[in-house]
Parts: sequence; C-alpha cells; structure tokens
Amino acid sequence: MQNEETKREEGMAAGQKFMLTIKEAAPYFNVGEKKLRRLAEDHMGEFAVYSGNRYLIIRTKFEEFVLNSSEI
Repeated sequence: MQNEETKREEGMAAGQKFMLTIKEAAPYFNVGEKKLRRLAEDHMGEFAVYSGNRYLIIRTKFEEFVLNSSEI
C-alpha cells in the first residue's frame, strides 16, 4: 500500500500539487533548499506549514509571495 502511495506522489508534477516539500519546491521555484527552509521558518503560517518533522510550502501562496517581493 505504501508503495502505491509513493508512486502516486512521484507521478504528480510539482505544478499540480497544492503543497510541496522543500526538496520539491527548491527546483520548481529555482531557489536553494537552505534559503527556502529559512523563508519557511520566517513566514510560518503565511505560505508554509510544519507537518510532523518537515516544512511544506503552499505553492499558490508562495507564488503570490514571490510576485509581491522585490527580493528573496
């Protein structure tokens, strides 16, 4: 059962997912993992949530954040 779930998650493109892990979001947004993790820590609740032991980036909200920011 777990194998089927991982296949489903891997098969879905990052642009189709609502939430992305740091490792998925870094290449999608062309931002380093370390920088993305720091942004997630600083903007918790704005575009990032902490689930278990990992940060998840809400893709649509992070896209808005990037559009409204002059510098990351």
